[in-house]
Parts: sequence; structure tokens; C-alpha cells
Amino acid sequence: MSVIQQGTATLRKAKKITVKTCLDNPFVFQWKTIDGEDMHFILQTLEERIKHIGLKKIESPRRKKRPLRKKQMGKKCDASTNELPKEEETESHQQNPGWTDISIRRQLAIGVNEVTKALEKNELLLLLVCKSAKPAMITSHLIELSASRATPAGQVPRLSETVAPLLGLTSILALGFKRQSDKFTETIQSIIPKIPALEVPWFQYRTEETLAYTDTDSSENEEPSEPAGDELASQKRKRTESNQHDLSNVILQPLKIKKLVPNPNKIKKPPRKKKKAFSA
Repeated sequence: MSVIQQGTATLRKAKKITVKTCLDNPFVFQWKTIDGEDMHFILQTLEERIKHIGLKKIESPRRKKRPLRKKQMGKKCDASTNELPKEEETESHQQNPGWTDISIRRQLAIGVNEVTKALEKNELLLLLVCKSAKPAMITSHLIELSASRATPAGQVPRLSETVAPLLGLTSILALGFKRQSDKFTETIQSIIPKIPALEVPWFQYRTEETLAYTDTDSSENEEPSEPAGDELASQKRKRTESNQHDLSNVILQPLKIKKLVPNPNKIKKPPRKKKKAFSA
């Protein structure tokens, strides 16, 4: 047994825990799920419309390459020459990979990233989100975005299960309909009344104007004639005056201070294994 002499042992100082302070949102946002008859109506209308249009993504079939031995290669060389024209005939009958109609595809925003970009540019008339998105924070940011753009948005269960196979996709977490969607005008008008208004504290006044906003926007798109400079200035003034709302009843909420501890469990990453250089 080794004996430690007095005065030789040293005490290690405990490392200070690094804490990062940040400001957090005081509000908690949740989607209003559409259940019951409204859910079945929305899914049925989408299914019927997509089947009627025939929009689908065709993927190229993947061929698995199996390693062949030298003897098998020699035996199958003669057989492969005879099978070449048959393979060419089958490939000619197959459709080209990609979307069946690109013009209709451009009228939709499929996926969370594409929907987010379209909302930032204010290009959507309607937004539907699937309830099966996990974690929920993947689609939670779309609540404030859609409310700020006065876009009706709702969470529909089984959206990915019904719509994704019709479009030839594995899953769809978010589906948006753009303003210039001629093929989906009737479906948008029938679905919007079934969607409940979003609850965002600083955008409450906008939820009442969604239908009126969409009607005015569609009427503007129907008139291709460009107004003069004076008319444009008057229209801008009218819009700014209409957007000025009474903010006397608005109550400011204090921001939450959140403290984050990076790696609280102190899990260390495993060291990288160096590749040994083999000598020839």
C-alpha cells in the first residue's frame, strides 16, 4: 500500500457549470385539431379532387445489383443478348420519373420547408397540417406565420395517410394551396369554413378578416389591367388606414427568462478511432 505523504496531495477545483440565459416566448401555441364530420369532409374532398386531376409523382424504379461470379457471367452473356430487346420494350412503356403535371404541382406547397417559404412570401390561401408530426415543434412555428399572413390553417388527422399515397409520396406533414391555384378553387372555398380560427394574442383581429381578404385578393387577380400611379398610391393609403386597429386593449406580457445548461448529463462523445494505414 502506497502512503500519501502529508502536503503532497492536491485538490482539484470543481468546474463551474456554464449556464446560458435566453428570452423565451410567454405564450404557448397549440393547433386546433379538426375532428369528426369536418375531418372526413376535408379528407374526402381532397381525395376526390386529387384523383380527378391525376397529380402524382412517379419515381424511377431502383435496381438491385447482385455480384456475379466469373462462371455465371460467362454462362449468362449469351442469354443477356437475347433479353435486351424485351427490356427496351418494357422501359419504353414506363412513364418518365417526376410529376405528371408540373403546372398543377406549382399550385401546391408540399412539406414544412416549402410551406414556410410560401407563407413568408404570403403566397398561400389555405394551409393544412398533419397531426402525426412528431415532435410537435416541427409545425408549431406555422401557427404564428399563418396568423400574421391572415391565412386559414388547421391541423387535420390522417392527412398524410390519405393524401400522401395519392400523390406518390411517403408522407406529407404540411400541405398549402397557393393563391394562383385554378384547379383547387372550389376545394379551398369548401374547406375554409370548416377550419377554426387560430388563437394568437396579437393577431386576434386578423382572424375575422380572412374570408374577406381572400375574396378581395381573388378579385384583384381577375383584373389584369394595371392601375395608374395615383390609383396605386390611393390603394396603399386605404390599406394602411384599414390595417390600423385599436390597440388600446392590448396587454403586454413579460418575456420569460430561460436558463439552458448545455449537456446537463455530462455525456462525453466517444473518441474517434484513427484509421490505421496498412502497408502494402
